[in-house]
Amino acid sequence: MTQPASALDRELAIEQAHVDLVYAQLAKAAASARRAANAGRAIYTSDRGTWMREEDGTAMFERDAFAFQAAKRLAVLDAEHEGLVFGRLDLSDGDVRYIGRIGVRDEEYEPLVIDWRARAAEPFYRATPSDPMDVTRRRVLRCRNDRVIGIEDDLLDAAEAGDLVIIGEGALMASLQRARGRHMRDIVATIQAEQDEAIRADAQGVTVISGGPGTGKTVVALHRAAYLLYSNRRRFERGGILVVGPSATFMNYIERVLPSLGEDSVILRSVGAVASDVLGFAADRNDAAAAAAIKGSLRMAPLLKRLVDLPLVDPGPGGARLLLTVKGEPVGLDAAALDRLRNEVLRRHKVNRARAAAEKALLAALVPQVPAELELDAETIEDLITGSAQWQMFVNAWWPTLSPTEVLRRLDDPAVTRRVAVGLLDADEQRILTESFRQETWSVADVALLDELAALLGPPPAEPDAEEPVFIEGGEVAELVTTADRLSRKVADDPDAHAHTEYAHLLVDEAQDITPMQWRMLRRRGAHASWTIVGDPAQSSWPDPAESEHAVAELVGHAPSRSYRLSVNYRSPAEVFALAADVVRRAYPAADLPEAVRHTGVEPELLATTPGRLTALVAERTAALLQELPGTVGVIAPPSRLDAVRAALEPLASERLVVVTPLQAKGLEYDGVLVVAPDDIVAESPGGVRVLYVALTRPTQRLVCVDPDPAGGDWRESLPLPATG
Repeated sequence: MTQPASALDRELAIEQAHVDLVYAQLAKAAASARRAANAGRAIYTSDRGTWMREEDGTAMFERDAFAFQAAKRLAVLDAEHEGLVFGRLDLSDGDVRYIGRIGVRDEEYEPLVIDWRARAAEPFYRATPSDPMDVTRRRVLRCRNDRVIGIEDDLLDAAEAGDLVIIGEGALMASLQRARGRHMRDIVATIQAEQDEAIRADAQGVTVISGGPGTGKTVVALHRAAYLLYSNRRRFERGGILVVGPSATFMNYIERVLPSLGEDSVILRSVGAVASDVLGFAADRNDAAAAAAIKGSLRMAPLLKRLVDLPLVDPGPGGARLLLTVKGEPVGLDAAALDRLRNEVLRRHKVNRARAAAEKALLAALVPQVPAELELDAETIEDLITGSAQWQMFVNAWWPTLSPTEVLRRLDDPAVTRRVAVGLLDADEQRILTESFRQETWSVADVALLDELAALLGPPPAEPDAEEPVFIEGGEVAELVTTADRLSRKVADDPDAHAHTEYAHLLVDEAQDITPMQWRMLRRRGAHASWTIVGDPAQSSWPDPAESEHAVAELVGHAPSRSYRLSVNYRSPAEVFALAADVVRRAYPAADLPEAVRHTGVEPELLATTPGRLTALVAERTAALLQELPGTVGVIAPPSRLDAVRAALEPLASERLVVVTPLQAKGLEYDGVLVVAPDDIVAESPGGVRVLYVALTRPTQRLVCVDPDPAGGDWRESLPLPATG
């Protein structure tokens, strides 16, 4: 029932008055924190240029701790919060609670706003008419910066309503109708009960969040990260939370969600950037389907171990590998003896830390070969051997310091691949693997292999450290180096320190696409962590789900675990999802299909044309979507057609237009979507029809499919015949 404008105006004025009070108190708190930060800096200033008393160091430590806490609080208070206050609960006992992104209290320490993660805020998300949790009215405030511009109410307990004014038609549906932008929005004001349950799940062990397209898995997982930091900040801020997504495009899409919730201490990385802590670079290129399937398989683990064990030097004719003379007497080791020594050393040491042990083993085998008639002691013999040019040349070639990249690049040689792939890959797979390494850049799948090699090789020997000065030089010091700074630097410089960064919690999104080798990469960064795993098997691009399930089962092990299923598709119009469900159900009968709750009354548009007219028709329909829809338009094309489609759409270039492959579209959404050549998407994707399902479920309003086959492609089978264009 529509309320008179005067009632809405009165309610807006009431809410605006409270929001003004909150922002005024926030300004006072920020000023207080700023004064505290300045006071912290003034606690101690040294005028000593060459030495410090012990009590001076204590004062500096106190200054640093005080200033750090003040600056940390100031950063929270100064952050820009879109709609700081977004909710209100009217309780049956007459109490009123305002819910917001951070907690704010007045001078008497009474709450003006309750942090959305606090237990007192739970009824805002979980209360229902059947279980109102003492809530009479739930109100969502729509704000632009510090101005209240809209209200949506839910009446949860009519018997207690009295003269409460009820405005709007429900906050969730109003939110769903808004046009999409280039970045994901938080859902903190419209979280639903089943989503809230997953967000607030226990932190220990493994939490699995599953659900079909559009159920909000990603944004729920990000809100869970914010909740974990709020509920156990010491553990998770100190150890860190790593959020992993499928691509750099996806990470750019979600990057604003956590800062908007008041959290900026979470690390976001695409799966191709996870190993940047070890490798120093990231990758965003995807291999062809066949190569990606081989590189992601667990068969690569023993293959890489063989590759590491394989010496760089070739045995040569006759098998003689090391030959030198001592006082004119020949000594040496053949290939079999060298292989045996190498294997013995590698059983106890990593390659890059085994040079000394390898040299010792060689000498132990060579010294007894020197005839006793020379009357040389062992130390002299060793000096004669190690001082020879033949020895230096051989050892440098036989046992060099290796990097993961130079080791993996050896697989571009068919002869090397054949030696290490025996019994693991057939001849065709060996050829595909070898050819994939002839690209100039590394792929996303290569990153997991390089990380595996980094673990097998170990860090390279460190250069001798320069001696640090005992006294402070150069007069007054303007910057304080804290104990924590020095400890972290020591860990970074320690040659025995583990190269992989370990986190307290890992949140893995689109987990159905993580290959078994990538799971191994992730486990190195969360050996003692808790985990949140988010995904939907029906959208998997990995061709062997059983192998992935085994990898996840190994990860979970005997740790506490819990699962949450999100059942409602809020993104896809029912008309669009019905088509997508028909397509995936034929290829994957076990697909978890959520219920689509929105209707637009517009059916998907299925078009077919001739191959020569494909890009022209794509350009025509894309232009129409940009004109008809206020938000973003995504054009999803198979990799083989991506360049041609981008060229055809160049005249339409706009911030609202995005052209991506199906894999790049993972986790994203657009108001309108145009899917190009669905059969090619199926053929060129390792997940086949399941990847096409991903493309078909990206739109929030309109879906158009353009097929370069006038008769309609294989993907359509029982669907209605397309219109021609």
